[in-house]
Amino acid sequence: MNRLLIVRASAIGDVVFASPFAAAVKRSYPDAHVAWLVEPGIHELLAADPCIDELILWPKGEWKKLWKEGRYLEFLGRVRVFRAMLRDKRFDTAIDMQSLLKSGLLTWLSGAPRRIGLGSREGSQWLMTEVVPKGGIERRISSEYLYLAERLGLDTGEFLPRLCVSDETEAKARALLAAHGLEPGRYAVFAPFTTRPQKHWFEDAWQALAPRVRDELDLTPLVLGGPADKEAARRIASAAPGVVSLAGATRLPEAAAIIKHAGLLVGVDTGLTHMGTAFATPTVALFGSTRPYLDTGRANGKVIWLGLPCSPCRRRPTCNGAFTCLRDISAERVMHEARAVLAAERAA
Repeated sequence: MNRLLIVRASAIGDVVFASPFAAAVKRSYPDAHVAWLVEPGIHELLAADPCIDELILWPKGEWKKLWKEGRYLEFLGRVRVFRAMLRDKRFDTAIDMQSLLKSGLLTWLSGAPRRIGLGSREGSQWLMTEVVPKGGIERRISSEYLYLAERLGLDTGEFLPRLCVSDETEAKARALLAAHGLEPGRYAVFAPFTTRPQKHWFEDAWQALAPRVRDELDLTPLVLGGPADKEAARRIASAAPGVVSLAGATRLPEAAAIIKHAGLLVGVDTGLTHMGTAFATPTVALFGSTRPYLDTGRANGKVIWLGLPCSPCRRRPTCNGAFTCLRDISAERVMHEARAVLAAERAA
């Protein structure tokens, strides 16, 4: 692997899960050139990683717009330019970690003579020179990427999610925290938001949790999210005096830095929550309709999953919106696990 292209273009959480792979490559091949193909925006999570030599941004939004507008010749022209750029880099190996047709096509466009697909499907397997089936211990975080690294004979080390934050981002995050009277280690990040309602804990549950975290753990709750989450975050923050909402006020790198310095993180199955594990922040993760992992690999990380017969249902809930798998997780249960991860942090 002299010149390696990693293709894991989208989904913040999955990029976090895959993040230790580049370090495994560098431990095994210190002189290798490691590039990562990723969508703009998400690339900011990887920009400070010293194990990644190059980030290649896939202009997905631009391509999608051209296709929707019926500008097919222009679309094909952009694809050809992108392909030429990739092939000029002369990758000898390209690894598709996303397994889909779109990621398989991107991997194929690279022109790498060795193209490895992880559990390739949707026809992408025909674009690979070899396919590694998904494997590993399902309950462990990053297990499928660890399995791939093992199959390729890489030095895996501890193989847990890892993220790096630049000095500039650290400074911005600290300034934002200071503007709200917050100090590192003295606040608890809440990550309540995802793209699907069946992955959400209920607002009234967050509202019940916030004053308890403030009063019993002596940590100021801080709600993170995107611009579309601002109103819901405001409602959660209104549950107790002093709760801070920064939903829509941070870019992805600053949100990561804030999580890095949190005293505690509580979140649902979303990328921000998985960052807690990457930074070894004491973390309590709440799962219902999904169950990507139960073992965080860290003593100060716990997963709450009730294991109902209908769970995980993923994208096909059968409960008519009751979402009992999350509704039945109480604020008391979360507080119990929060105390446990904080005790583990103190004992480390």
